[in-house]
Amino acid sequence: MSVWAGLIGQEEAVDALARAVEDAGDPAGPGPAMSHAWLITGPPGSGRSTAAGAFAAALQCPADGCGDCPTCRTARSGAHPDVHVVRSDTISYGVDDARELILRSAVIPSDAPWHIVIIEDADRFTEEAANALLKVLEEPPRHLVWVLCAPSAEDVLSTVRSRTRSVQLRTPSTTEVARALQEREGVDPAMAAFAARASQGHIGRARALATDEEVRQRRQEVMRIPATLRDLSSCFTAAASLLGAATEDARTITDALDDREMADLRRAYGEGADGVSAARIERMASRAMKDLQKAQKSRRTRAVRDQVDRALIDLMAYYRDVLVIQLGGAVALINDEMRPQLQSEAALCNPADTTARLEALDRCRQSLAANGALPLILEGLMVELKDPAILVR
Repeated sequence: MSVWAGLIGQEEAVDALARAVEDAGDPAGPGPAMSHAWLITGPPGSGRSTAAGAFAAALQCPADGCGDCPTCRTARSGAHPDVHVVRSDTISYGVDDARELILRSAVIPSDAPWHIVIIEDADRFTEEAANALLKVLEEPPRHLVWVLCAPSAEDVLSTVRSRTRSVQLRTPSTTEVARALQEREGVDPAMAAFAARASQGHIGRARALATDEEVRQRRQEVMRIPATLRDLSSCFTAAASLLGAATEDARTITDALDDREMADLRRAYGEGADGVSAARIERMASRAMKDLQKAQKSRRTRAVRDQVDRALIDLMAYYRDVLVIQLGGAVALINDEMRPQLQSEAALCNPADTTARLEALDRCRQSLAANGALPLILEGLMVELKDPAILVR
């Protein structure tokens, strides 16, 4: 199966990338469709990382992305020695991160036509870090290909945008997502339809909702929050509950990674080798362990914020549906299975209140992105959701 098969509803983007791969293999030199620096943009869940991995695999594959050879498999999994995937475990990339990338990008390919650097969160570069990359983006070594990923072109500095070839992904339709879940995951049609609607086109989220009962239960708990906001005490309880659930979800995601990284570090310093004691490993690896623990702490912080943001998006979908009902809109509900609850909510308030709640959620997401204090911004949000007019009284 072709490497492009994992991209759902992205025909235009696939066409552009496939033409680049074809031109990249021209014996006379790369043709006009190929560039040494790319910017892949698209909303969350559209498949930015999938597109970047597929492009890297196709560039390295002798058959332009067959999907079945060892080159394709290792390139997409991150195990290929000449495909360097950079994932942000922190809030942002700094200048030191950029300089390290520049040094690593200078490596000559070991057994492939290209050395490819994929940066999955290029929007998290600080201005200073992005500026440090400009020269190597503009004048890279002939063997180097940069693939930057970001939610939108506007999230990346204009000086970076001007040095890259842009490919824009779109949000797949619920029909496309549901069909993919049925055909590729064997999901029941009714469950596939629910997951496609609830995920709002986010492929990974749709797959999790369709295949993991615990994920569905946690989402249901979030969707019950509006009905629990009766007084100030219940607002604080709801905020603590949401944050606690997000922290637990983040721990589930990061603990396994933390343990594996620490085990790899200890093995690198001799654990398991004859004559190497645990005490000696602790002494030798002390600094490296501290650095690793610091990086892991930053990753957990980011993971918690990502999980909170996911819950906020679900709540926005809830109030969006309430507003649709209040205005008699002729569009489908995202949470159609909750129609009775949504209708009850719609009858208890007016469209102005619902709009104010959506604006409160949007402000909360902005505060979250700006690294605001989670307990405080969530408590403030719950108070506003309970009483959207509180700020103008």
